[in-house]
Amino acid sequence: MEIAGNVALVTGAASGLGEATARRLHAAGATVIVADIAEERGRAVATELGGSDRFVRCDVTSEGEVTAAVEAAADRGRLAICVHCGGGGIAARTLARDGTPHDLDAFRRVVELNLVGSFNMLRLAAAAMAKNDADEGGERGVCVLTASIAGYEGQIGQVAYGSAKAGVIGMTIIAARDLSSVGVRVCTIAPGTIATPPMMMVPEAMRDVFAANVPFPKRLGRPDEYAALAQHIVENGYLNGEVIRLDGAVRFQPK
Repeated sequence: MEIAGNVALVTGAASGLGEATARRLHAAGATVIVADIAEERGRAVATELGGSDRFVRCDVTSEGEVTAAVEAAADRGRLAICVHCGGGGIAARTLARDGTPHDLDAFRRVVELNLVGSFNMLRLAAAAMAKNDADEGGERGVCVLTASIAGYEGQIGQVAYGSAKAGVIGMTIIAARDLSSVGVRVCTIAPGTIATPPMMMVPEAMRDVFAANVPFPKRLGRPDEYAALAQHIVENGYLNGEVIRLDGAVRFQPK
């Protein structure tokens, strides 16, 4: 898939993985729509990429707001790229130390944001892409989702987040098969410990422990390394239905 000349919708684009991806795709020639719930920062990023009107407020769990974001992107041209970085998590055990069970509504909210939100973005972006004329390779679009290595070996306290991200991992091959008939590819990136804004709020001593646990290179990942992988997925037409770990070979221990 050629990036230049196409429109890219990037969620979570006001910071971290999404911002790095938006900037990289813009540099490669895409018209980028910055989608996020952080309006002030999102508009600032969009302005740097060509105009504040490229920002759209988007709660990924809302059908109406995702529909509006997709329509805003399609109004700009051929919406053929969607990179979904919106998400977040909490820390809570299945049973707290005092025996209190995990709050059910909190679990639901994390699953709604990370799993349902991913599917909501995927289904609506794919519906718009299916209307595109196919390119020379038969492609009409590419969707890149974001999981986490917590979806494979979540740590203590990550039962909600890890379950939701495991759902994204499981959804990937099914969605790729579902959308093969319309020429839309689906891949997922599963990052490890990346130096995103939430991670950089963690005390430095703890960040140093995370970095030391990475086999090689012994450091936190960089948001632009995620963005570079997202760009490669878009450009490599034979990548489909795959979940790619981006983690320096680290495997989470129980805690």
